[in-house]
Amino acid sequence: MSTAKKEYKRVTVKSLVDMKKNGEKISMLTAYDYSMAKIVDAANVDVILVGDSASNVMAGHETTLPITLDQMIYHASSVIRAVERALVVVDIPFGSYQSDPKEALRSAIRIMKESGAHAVKLEGGIEIKESVKRILNAGIPVMGHLGLTPQSIYKFGTYTVRAKEDQEADKLLEDAKLLEKLGCFAIVLEKIPATLTKKVSESISIPTIGIGAGKHADGQVLVIHDLLGMTHEFNPRFLRRYMNLYEEMGQAISHYVTDVKSRDFPSDEEQY
Repeated sequence: MSTAKKEYKRVTVKSLVDMKKNGEKISMLTAYDYSMAKIVDAANVDVILVGDSASNVMAGHETTLPITLDQMIYHASSVIRAVERALVVVDIPFGSYQSDPKEALRSAIRIMKESGAHAVKLEGGIEIKESVKRILNAGIPVMGHLGLTPQSIYKFGTYTVRAKEDQEADKLLEDAKLLEKLGCFAIVLEKIPATLTKKVSESISIPTIGIGAGKHADGQVLVIHDLLGMTHEFNPRFLRRYMNLYEEMGQAISHYVTDVKSRDFPSDEEQY
């Protein structure tokens, strides 16, 4: 299979399907604000996820559940203003789609109209079938999410690896095929065995994006704060830190405090 990389001036949902066909891996990162999104987009990341993980890394909540639809739209709007190339996908937050397909559609429409996002992401399989259908019928692209679904954390009671048992693995595979059949353009697979990721990825024609799901996914996603080492207490096996900004930023800020206290900052050259 070819691994030649094609240059995309603007990544679309079709681009991702083409990448899978051409054997090109898909890069995906989160962003929640204008400044970070500007940097991520300029680095040629294919997909920017405005994740409900903003509830954790931006607001300090223990889970993703507290973040609201209004807050997600605020973060998505900030990201959209910065992006020129990447496809921007926005999580529909907990409580905004599970109870009623009509509510799911209203939530998706609000995200698209008020933020300018390119697509939405929902967690779940057959349980949210009707919601996915309504959103897709309205012409809104949908990314699925299977495996560990953080919005269901209190149901599972743990963030451990999902689908290790045959029954759950079989259901995940069937859910993936269902999401493809409904018309989803891609599926995030979170914290599942690598062998299952390989099986799912080979069984469907739409891309899989893995997080803690091994190397056989068609792409990978990480939370930007984790990748850059801004969060220092979160250390799962799947996370590769490319920087240690927690320490570097702390040192820089301490240096600034010292310079202010010692009257070294501002200098004569740094004033008008």
